[in-house]
Order: sequence, then structure tokens, then C-alpha cells
Amino acid sequence: MKKVLSIVVLLLVGFFIFYIGLPVIAYGFIKLPVFLLLIVILGMLLFTKLAIEQQTKQVKILSKPNRIFFFAGILLLVYMLVLPLLTSLPMFRCDSYQKLIGKVADGKKISNHIAPISIDEIRVVDEDLAYLLGEKILGSQPALGSQVELGDFCIQKVNNDLYWVAPLLHSGFFKWINNQEGTAGYVMVSATNERDVKLVQQIATKDIKIKYQPNAYFQSDIHRHLYFNGYQNVGLTDFSFEIDDAGNPFWIVTKFDKKIGFSGNDATGILVVDAQNGAIKEYSINNAPKWVDRIQPISFIEEQLNDWGEYVHGYWNFSNANKLQITEGLTLVYGQNHKSYWYTGLTSVGKDESAVGFVLVDTRTKEATFYKQGGATEFAAQSSAQGKVQEKGYKASLPIPYNINNIPTYVMTLKDDGGLVKMFAMVAISDYTIVGVGNTMRETLTSFKNVYNMADNKINPNAITNKKSLKSVITRIQNDVKNGNSFYYFKVKDYPNIFVGSSQLSSQLPVTMAGDSVKISFDVDLEEVIDVSSFENSSLKKK
Repeated sequence: MKKVLSIVVLLLVGFFIFYIGLPVIAYGFIKLPVFLLLIVILGMLLFTKLAIEQQTKQVKILSKPNRIFFFAGILLLVYMLVLPLLTSLPMFRCDSYQKLIGKVADGKKISNHIAPISIDEIRVVDEDLAYLLGEKILGSQPALGSQVELGDFCIQKVNNDLYWVAPLLHSGFFKWINNQEGTAGYVMVSATNERDVKLVQQIATKDIKIKYQPNAYFQSDIHRHLYFNGYQNVGLTDFSFEIDDAGNPFWIVTKFDKKIGFSGNDATGILVVDAQNGAIKEYSINNAPKWVDRIQPISFIEEQLNDWGEYVHGYWNFSNANKLQITEGLTLVYGQNHKSYWYTGLTSVGKDESAVGFVLVDTRTKEATFYKQGGATEFAAQSSAQGKVQEKGYKASLPIPYNINNIPTYVMTLKDDGGLVKMFAMVAISDYTIVGVGNTMRETLTSFKNVYNMADNKINPNAITNKKSLKSVITRIQNDVKNGNSFYYFKVKDYPNIFVGSSQLSSQLPVTMAGDSVKISFDVDLEEVIDVSSFENSSLKKK
């Protein structure tokens, strides 16, 4: 009877270990042998019979467990300790680690990869600010806010507009018990407009109920739901919440394998799980739906890029010659044709003052492009922007690279201690001393262009883009004072755009009137309102 009870206990413990731990049943994943070893140790304890002698008070072993437990334990230890050393040690497999990222193409000019962008499309809301704004709208509905909490925000394109999107999750076990049909929707925060915050609870008049989520319990847990629906033998990671262009909520889960023994995590495809009904669709990397932005987990790409730079000359490169490492981490950016990329700078090992180049990795296909051009690291750009307003004590957000008039530029927000955006900053990637700050993105762009144009001969003048000169006649002009600075907006004959210049640019602007002949130069860009880089009133000279 005791033996039967021991077997029952062993089976129950084994079931709970698997049900809670969800180990991957495949070669190279270490959690399974660890759990099996725990079960073997428990079995040895259950089937060991002990007795205490009354006279000597010594413990005496009356019966030992079956030898199969000892053999199983030894095999598991060998599997866990010896095999990883033989199959995964970088000393023996450095070439495999270095090539895991795939072919890294050489890029010519990073501004050709990142599409030109209007200042209205620049990301001004980072993840921390998105969370604050999401908490604010959730707090405006006390009945809902007491039942749920915000999940992790994921940035994504929705109908070509950039949003931070986060699901509402159960805030505890008892909240889940009382609401097992699911939480009521998700929060959308525009990445380009901090006033555009939405709590989405319906799609086409139908209530949203997010039943499957990481914070749910039992079979409503998204990972457990997948595990017991046929995905026990593949690695699953990066449970990202995304919505399609119609607003339907899904979990995007990356499938991965171990490519180098017990290491070398590499994405092989995705699972798209309906967050409401749990329907599962499996896709290869090349066949994933177009609205899915990220397939390659950030942790995988960070590790693979560092290995690519670390083992450039093999494992025994003690001199660090030609070794590279990523700078601040990876940032999700959008380039041409609305494609998304993981972006990071690369710096020489041991030298982190400046970057030797920049890498863009397609977040879907893992296609990597390396631009061998020097410039500022993200940290250097942040420090430069903060130094510009050091008396205010503002902190810079993580820089986002953009193509501003064909100038590779870091754009960031400057926030106070409460996390609220107070100013904006632009820093030239090629030279972090070229900084423009302002209270609005328009002011920042004007300031940045002025500093950049004055630094022509300091940096590569060939990098300055499509500059155009124009002789015309003023048709209307109006001034506007912002934060103590006078800006003059004007239109000229036979040109559709509005131009703007400050009194600091030209002392002739304040006395210019409609009908005056002018000569201006400016950078051709996507803006409706264009900053002039030079202004000359020919009529004043005639008079």
C-alpha cells in the first residue's frame, strides 16, 4: 500500500511540475531535464525505507530505491552538465555563434534606409509616457480600474499610424475568478500625439473580452493554452500584444529553436492567437500577416549582434582587434515602405564614446544591414541634449533615429522628474555637438537646421541635401511670437508651401511686407511649412 501511495504522490508531483513549469519537450531545452531530476530525487526519497535503532539512535537504511533511479539521475546530470559544454561552449562553436545573425549586408548611406519623415509623424511618446497616459485614462473609470491593470505596451503600425497598444489584464486571482470571460479591451496611445489616448472596449458594436493573457490562470493562461494545444516541443517566447488594422486583439508568439546545442536561440515562425476565443494560427516567417510588426525578439537580436561582433576573428582574439559591441540596446524604428527595424549603434570593444557604425535589422525577416559610418552613440546624444538644457534638469528619452532632410538625426523628448514632456531635442548622428532644442517640434527643427547649416564646413557638406534657392515676391506675411522668439510666416508667388524664418536668421524679416522681392534658400522636405536657411529682401536694397 505504501508503494502504491508513493507512486501516486510521484505522479501528482510530476503532473503539477509539468502543468505549472511547461517545460519544452525537445533537445537543447534545459528545463525538462531539471524537472525530471527533481522527480527522480523525490522518487529516491519516497522509495527509501529508513529505521532508527533504539539503543544507538542511529539511522539505518532498511531498503534502497531501485537502481533505475540512480541510472536516470546520472544520465540526467550528464545531459545537463556535460552535453552543454561539448555542444554549446563558444570556445568550440564561435564560428556558429558569429554567423547566427546571417549575412550582414554593407549599407552605403543610412538616410537611404530610413525614409524621410514629416515632423507630424515623429515619435514623441515613449513607452514610459504611454504608460502614464494609459494609467490616467484607466483611472478615469474607477469601476474598471479596480478590476484590471495595464499590460506591457507594444509599439506598432495600425493603418499606417504609429500607436502604443497595451491590453487590460486581470489584477489578481480573485479578479480573474469573477471575470473569467475576459478583461474589457485595451488602451491605444498615439506615439505622435500625446493627446490621442483611447480606451477601446468595442469593435463594430461588439464588446471586447480578452480571455487569454499572461496574467490569467489555468487554461486561460496564454502560454498554457498553447502548450496543451500541441506546442509542447517548441520554444515559445515574446508574447506581444498586437491588433490588426480592424482593431481585433491578438497575441503574437515567436517560435524558436536552439541552433547551437543548448544555445543559439533563433526564431523559426510565429503563432497568432486570438486573444478572445483562443484560435491559433501558425505561420512561417515569410508568410506572416503584413500587420504583424515584430517576429524577431529583441533579446535574440541583441545576443546575435554581440556574438557577430565578438567572434569576428574567432574565440582567441585577446587583443580585441576589430571587435564590436552594441551601444545602448535596440530601438524599434520604421523605415521605407513602413517596414520596422531593430536599430542600434555599434562601438569598438572598450571604446564607447562614439559609434563606428549602425545596424538595422528587419524585425520580421532578420535581414541585417551595417552602415560603416562614425557618429554619436545614443548615450552621447542624450548627454548632449541634456547639456543644452542642464539648468532645467530635464532627462532625455531614448533617441530615435530619423531622416530629417536627408540628415540622419536622433530625435528625443526632454522630460521632467514627473515623466512629462517639456521640450524636444534633435541631435545629428554624425556629430553630437550639433543640437537643436525647442518647446515644440517646429521650434526644434528650426533650431536644429540653423545649427546644422552653420556647421557646414565642420562636417561633411556633401551630406546637406536638396537645397533650393528661389527668387520671388512676398504675397502675404505674418509674425508669431513663441516663447520669446519671433517667427515670420510668409508665402511667395508661384510656390505652394508656407515658409517660416526667425528674426535671428535675418534682421530684414521684421520689416518685410507683401509685395517685396526676396531671395530665399531652403531644404526641400515633406513639410507643409518649410524653414528657410537664408533670407534676403532685395526690395530693401533697392530703396
